[in-house]
Amino acid sequence: QVQLVESGGGSVQAGGSLRLSCATNEYTYSDNCIAWFRQAPGKEREGVATINTGSSSTLYADSVKGRFTISQDNSKNSVSLEIHSLKPDDTAMYYCAAQSHGAWYCSFVGDDYRYWGQGTQVTVSS
Repeated sequence: QVQLVESGGGSVQAGGSLRLSCATNEYTYSDNCIAWFRQAPGKEREGVATINTGSSSTLYADSVKGRFTISQDNSKNSVSLEIHSLKPDDTAMYYCAAQSHGAWYCSFVGDDYRYWGQGTQVTVSS
């Protein structure tokens, strides 16, 4: 059973930073698209960043460009999301998701992602 284990959420004040991490097994991690989605109460799920762990190419939602950075750590089979200049609008449950091994087209379409983590809460106070 494939597991994605997220960590790093928390409560911060506006302007602060957080680093979220997502770890999985080597097969799921390698040559795959791994993304971060978020969902705020009453809002639709939104893809914010994705990375192809084979090519290291990244994609960001326009709403987070310049503040979010997605990166990979091959030694830990993990993908991280650094969030800077946090805003109250960033408050949401953040989910890590992975497509199937070998995926090459990294999208923000939730149905493209086969495996999902349990989520980690990010709360930003003004």
